[in-house]
Amino acid sequence: MKNIQRRKVLFIEGNEPYRKTLAKRLEGAGFDVVTARDGLEGLKAVRKENPDLVILDILLPGLDGHKICRMIKFDKKLGHIPVIVLTSRDLDEVADLAKQVKADAFCIKTTRAPVLIDIIHKLIERNTNRNSQEP
Repeated sequence: MKNIQRRKVLFIEGNEPYRKTLAKRLEGAGFDVVTARDGLEGLKAVRKENPDLVILDILLPGLDGHKICRMIKFDKKLGHIPVIVLTSRDLDEVADLAKQVKADAFCIKTTRAPVLIDIIHKLIERNTNRNSQEP
């Protein structure tokens, strides 16, 4: 493992069994995982926890994932946090909207956990490198 420091991942997901399953996989991969079950709870958690990365479902109670992503990315204090949109909606328009709201990655829920974990590592590393180069 490259990083000794455990990185904090916020996973915002309305489907409880999926949220618990993926959270356990992420913890097993060495991440500290904070979860939220709806959009409003997720947005509060982003502000409170200041995670290293957010994994965000699109179809959420309260606020949908696109709105949350937009709110994160256009907030001066939170905009640096990488966001992965993870959804069951494998549609071009959903992927296009994720790009429009500045998501850093778009994944389908059928993506195998090791692939998702690799994406998480790459986005956190890229963000860490970017932040260390700023004056």
